Amino acid sequence: MKFGKEFASQMVPEWQEAYMDYDYLKTILKDIQSFKQRTRPPASPHGLTRNLTLYRAFSGLIQSRRYNQPSSPSSPDIEDQPILVTSVDRDGSQIYETNFLMQAEHGGEYELVFFRRLDDEFNKVDKFYRSKVEEVTKEAEVLNKQMDALIAFRIKVDNPQGWTWQDRSGDMTRLASAVAASTAALAASIPAGARASRRSADHMEIIEEGPSIHNESNENKEDEESNVQVQKQVVNKSRKPPPLQILNRVKMNNTVATPRSTIKGILNVPNQTELKFNRENLKKVEDQLKRAFVEFYQKLRLLKSYGFLNTLAFSKIMKKYDKITSRNAAKSYMKMVDDSYLGSSEKVNKLMERVEAAFVKHFANSNRSKGMNILRPKTKRQRHRITFSTGFFAGCTFALIMALILIIRARHIMGQEGTIQYMETMFPLYSLFGFIVLHMLMYAANVYFWRRYRVNYAFIFGFKQGTELGYREVLLVSFGLAVLALASVLSNLDMEMDPKTMDYKTFTEIIPLILVALVFIILFLPFNILYRSSRFFFLTCLFRCICAPLYKVTLPDFLLADQLTSQVQAFRSLEFYVCYYGWGDFRHRQNSCKTNHVFTTFSFIIAVIPYWSRMLQCLRRLFEEKDLVQGYNGLKYFVTIVALSLRTAYSLNKGLCWEVLALIFSVAAAIVGTYWDLVYDWGLLQRYSKNRWLRDKLLIPRKSVYFGAMVLDVLLRFAWLQTVFNFKLFDLHKQTMITIVASLEIIRRGIWNFFRLENEHLNNVGKYRAFKSVPLPFNYDEDEDKDE
Repeated sequence: MKFGKEFASQMVPEWQEAYMDYDYLKTILKDIQSFKQRTRPPASPHGLTRNLTLYRAFSGLIQSRRYNQPSSPSSPDIEDQPILVTSVDRDGSQIYETNFLMQAEHGGEYELVFFRRLDDEFNKVDKFYRSKVEEVTKEAEVLNKQMDALIAFRIKVDNPQGWTWQDRSGDMTRLASAVAASTAALAASIPAGARASRRSADHMEIIEEGPSIHNESNENKEDEESNVQVQKQVVNKSRKPPPLQILNRVKMNNTVATPRSTIKGILNVPNQTELKFNRENLKKVEDQLKRAFVEFYQKLRLLKSYGFLNTLAFSKIMKKYDKITSRNAAKSYMKMVDDSYLGSSEKVNKLMERVEAAFVKHFANSNRSKGMNILRPKTKRQRHRITFSTGFFAGCTFALIMALILIIRARHIMGQEGTIQYMETMFPLYSLFGFIVLHMLMYAANVYFWRRYRVNYAFIFGFKQGTELGYREVLLVSFGLAVLALASVLSNLDMEMDPKTMDYKTFTEIIPLILVALVFIILFLPFNILYRSSRFFFLTCLFRCICAPLYKVTLPDFLLADQLTSQVQAFRSLEFYVCYYGWGDFRHRQNSCKTNHVFTTFSFIIAVIPYWSRMLQCLRRLFEEKDLVQGYNGLKYFVTIVALSLRTAYSLNKGLCWEVLALIFSVAAAIVGTYWDLVYDWGLLQRYSKNRWLRDKLLIPRKSVYFGAMVLDVLLRFAWLQTVFNFKLFDLHKQTMITIVASLEIIRRGIWNFFRLENEHLNNVGKYRAFKSVPLPFNYDEDEDKDE
C-alpha cells in the first residue's frame, strides 16, 4: 500500500483537517517534476558526458587526522545547503519559516511555493499538537484530584476511623532499615558500574502515578551515601496517603440521568449530594473513574499516533523532494522537525506511562495484563465463519423466495377462494418480519458505506469499543430472521380448510406467534450470546425513547426514535397479533378486529406513539439547551401526529371531510418534513456553498449522489398519497399496497440515515470532537480551590 493511502486510513477521522495535507504537497512536487522534465537540456550527441567531480584529485582511502576536522560554517557543504530553517516568534506563538536559498535557479519559484506550503502545514500540525497536549495536561490535573478523592474515599470506607501517619511510621522505618542493610551487603560484591545501573533501576521502580522524581546517579559516591538515598526512596515509595480532609470539600455528582434527576432539575435541586461512605458508592465511583481513565488513555494513544504519523509524513515528503530535485534538504528540515515541539515533546509518552501505572494499580489489582487489556482492547477480528454463515443464510433466503413464487404460480393460489381471507389475516402477521428484515438490510448498507467513507459511526452512536456490529453481522441476523419467516410462510400456505375438522391446522396457524415469541426471547436473552452488548444497547435506547422526556436525550436515543417513526405499520402489525390471537378465531382465520372499537382506538394510539416520543425529546432538548430549533422540530412532529391521525380516521370512516383534512395536513407535514431533512438533518441546500445547493464538505466525490438522494427523499415522502387517493396499481390487494408504502418509507429512512450521520460526522470534524465527555464522580468546592 502506498504511504498516502496508509496515511489517510490511519487518520483520526475527526482530526483529518489538522493532519498534513500530504496529497496537496505531492501535487506541488509533481508540478516541479513536470517542469524539470520540460526544461531538461537535450542529451549530448556524443553520448554520455562524465561528471566534473570525476576529474578532481583522488582523496585517498585513508584520511590523515589533519583532514578529519569538523566543517566550519563557511565550508562548501554548508554553503551548498538549499534551505535554511529558522524559528520566529509571531503574535506570541512560535512558528517555523524555511528560506529557500536557490531561488535564482531556473524554476526556483516552484520550489519556493512548495516550502511555503510545507511551512504552513507544519505550523498547523505543531500548533494543533501543542494545543491538544495542553488540553490533556489539564485533564490529567483534574484526574489527579479525582484520584486523591477516590483514595481518601477508599480509606474512609475500609476504615471509618481513618489511618494516621504515626501508626505506620514505625513499620516504615523498620522496612527502610532492612532494605538499606540488604543493599549495603549487595554493594560490596557489585562493581561500581553495575551499582550505578542498579541505582538507576531502583529509581525507575519507584516511579508511580504521582510527580516524577529526577535524581542523577554518581559512580564516585560513597556506599553510605547510596544507602541513605535508598532509605529515602523507600520512605518516598510508601508515602503518606491523601489526607481525609479532602473529603470535607468534595461532593458526589449525580451523573446518571434518571427520572428522579430530571424532576430535581426542574425543581432546581442541586445536582451534588453529600458523601455517603459505603461499598455501593465506592463501586460507582470506581466504575466512573475507570471509564474516565480508559477514555483519557484512548485520547493519549490517538494523540501519540497523530504526532508519529505527521512526523513520518514530513519525512516521506522531504525524501520525495530530494529525489525529484536532486538536492539534500531533507536532513536539514527533519532536524528542525525533530527539535520542534511535535518531535521533541515527551509529555504524551510520560502521561501514558503514568496512566498505565495508576490504572493497573488502582483498577486492575496490580494485574498488568488485565489492566492493559482494558486500556488497549484488542481490535475486532473478522471471522470467516461470520462471512460463511451470512452467505449461507443469504442463499437460503433467495432459495425460499424463489420456492414461494414457484409454489404460488404452480398452484394458482392467488385465484383460490381463501386468498382474500389469507391476505386479511395471515399476510399482516408475516409482513411484520418483512419490515424488520428490510430495515436491518438498510442498516447493514448504511454501516458498509459509513465505513467506506470513514464516517465514525461507532463514536457517534457511543458504542463500546470493539462491540459495534459490522455489516456482515447485521446481514447475518437479518438473513437468519428472513429464513425463519419464509419457512413459516411456506409451512401454512394452504388456502383450504381440512374437510374433516372444518378448520386449519392449529400448529401451523400459531407459527407466526411462535416466531414473534422467539424474537422477543432472543432480544431479552441475558446470556452473553448473540451480540448481548448490542441487544442491551438497543433495549436501553428503546426504554429511554418510551420514557421520554424523563431521560436526558442523546443522539442514539433520538436516532432510534426516528427509526421507529418509519415502523408505524410494524407496530400496527403487533397490535393485530394481540387482537387476532387474543380475541379472534385463528383456527378458522376469522377476526372482528376492524369492527372492534378498542382496536380502532389503539390504531390511533399505536401510530402516534413514535412521533409523540420524538416530540417529547425535542421539548426536553428545548428546555435544557434553550435552542428554538428544537421547538420548531417538535412542532414539526406535532403536525405529523395530526396528519397521521387524520389519515387513520379517513381510512376507517371514509368521507369527503376526512379526506380533505387528511390531505391538507399530510401535505403540510410532508413539505415541512422534507425541508427539515434536506436543510437541518443533511445540511444541504446551501445556496452560497462552494458546492452549489449542497454543502462545503462532502464525503462522496460524486455530487449527483446528493441530488439523487434529495429527489428520492421528496418522492418517497409523498408515497402516503396512495393511502388518501387509493390508487389502483396492477389490481393489488389493499394490504399489499399498505405493505409497499410502508416498505418505501423504510427505504427512505435508510437513505436518510447515511446522510444524517455524514452531516453529524462533518460537524464533529469541524470541531475536532473525537471523544465523548465522561462524567466525573467528584465535584470540588470551587471557592476553596481558588483560595489554594
